[in-house]
Amino acid sequence: MPEQRWRSSLLRTVDNVAFLPWLRDRASLTARIQARGRFALRVLRQGLARPTADEALALGLMGGEKAWIREVALSCDDQRVVFAHTVLPCRPRGPLTLWLARLGSRSLGALLFAHAGFRRGPMTFHRIDRRHALFTPAVAALQHADQVPRMLWARRSQFGFGSQSVLVSEVFSPRLLQFDEYNDRSGGTSHP
Repeated sequence: MPEQRWRSSLLRTVDNVAFLPWLRDRASLTARIQARGRFALRVLRQGLARPTADEALALGLMGGEKAWIREVALSCDDQRVVFAHTVLPCRPRGPLTLWLARLGSRSLGALLFAHAGFRRGPMTFHRIDRRHALFTPAVAALQHADQVPRMLWARRSQFGFGSQSVLVSEVFSPRLLQFDEYNDRSGGTSHP
């Protein structure tokens, strides 16, 4: 379905204009959140599982092939603001496999942006809703059970390191926008 595809461009719309600075920023999302408040990361799931159909397609995996999957919630000042879903194919094996297994409660972004060997591919964007496989886990991770949004904005990047490649999808909570509003009012460091 066309509405289910990740898009390489992001047009300004009424429902995404506030998210554009977050969606388009190619720098570290972890660092951007840390600049706005107290950062925390909670690991929700990590281990071998089947990626979604669009992730398998993006990574060139065969149908039903398992991959290393890690899901985390990123918080700012005790509010969950981003759900991150990472997929690493089991083959080829390499340093990324070991690094991801040992991350624990540390941010993958801190590793990706600290090591010069990583290459970030093009970013893609998606307005996900109940039809997308990441919507339900994102709503649960972002603790929106009482007031489930109709849709959530997400971005996806593929990072390469040597012969390995990891796919990172980040789903943004509307709560994230309050930190930009606070920084704008207080004269803090809000990034355009």
